[in-house]
Amino acid sequence: MEHPIFQKIEDSNKPDFGDIFSKSFELFKKVWEQALYHVLVTMVAVVPMIILIYIPYIMFALYMAENDGYGHYQQPDIAFFAPVLILYGFVVFIVIFISQAIVLGITAHFLKVLQKEDTGKPENVGGYFDLIKGNYKKLFLLALASFGIALLAILLCYLPIFYVMVPLQLFVLFFAFNPELSVSEIVKASFKLGNKYWLIIFGLTFISSLIAQIGILLCIVGVFFTAYFVHVPMYFLYKDTIGFDSDSDENSLLIS
Repeated sequence: MEHPIFQKIEDSNKPDFGDIFSKSFELFKKVWEQALYHVLVTMVAVVPMIILIYIPYIMFALYMAENDGYGHYQQPDIAFFAPVLILYGFVVFIVIFISQAIVLGITAHFLKVLQKEDTGKPENVGGYFDLIKGNYKKLFLLALASFGIALLAILLCYLPIFYVMVPLQLFVLFFAFNPELSVSEIVKASFKLGNKYWLIIFGLTFISSLIAQIGILLCIVGVFFTAYFVHVPMYFLYKDTIGFDSDSDENSLLIS
C-alpha cells in the first residue's frame, strides 16, 4: 500500500514564492542563534574527518619530496603503493559518505527546531545527534543515493544535474518529517514533489543560497550565522505544500 505522503503531494497547493521568503526572514530572526550552533556542531563533527583524510596524503607528499642531497628524489614502489592508493581511495569515499550522513542528520534536527519555533508546539526535538542515532544506516544510504544520482546526472553531459539538484535538496525534508519512510520512498517522494514545483524550488534554493553567503561580506566569519538560512525556505515549502498533520507532529525522533 502506498504511503499517504504521495497523495498529499498530489493534492498539494502551489507554494507562494514571495510569501515563503517573507516568512523565512521572520522565522530566521528567531532561530539565527540555533542556526549558528548547528553550523558549529557540523564543523566539529566533520572537520576532524577531513583532516584524517589529508594526513596520509601529506605523509605521502613528504615522502616523495625527500632526496639524498644530490637532487635524487624518492621513487615510489608501484607494487606497494598501488594497492595502498586503492585502499586509500576507498577509505576516502567511505569517510565522505559518513560525513554526509552526519550533515543530513544535523540538518534534519535543525528542520525540527524550525518546526517547533514556527508552530509553537512544545515538541521535544532532542539533541543535535538524536536523528542520527538509530537512523545512521538510512542516512548513509541517502548519502549514497544522492551521490549516485548526482554522478549519473554528471555522466549524462552535466545538464541533467540542474534537474536532479532540486529533488536532492528535498531528501532531508522528507527524512526529518517522515522518518518512517524507507530510502526508496524518500527518493520517490522527493522527485515527485520536485517535479511538480521544480521552477519554484529551484528559485528558492538559488536565491536562499545567495542570501546564505551574505555572511562572507561580514569579515567571512559572518557566514557561520547565515549558512543555514538556505534550509528555512525549504521548511516553508514543505509546510505550505504537504503540511503537518497530527500524525507527523507526533512522529518520534527515533526510528525503531
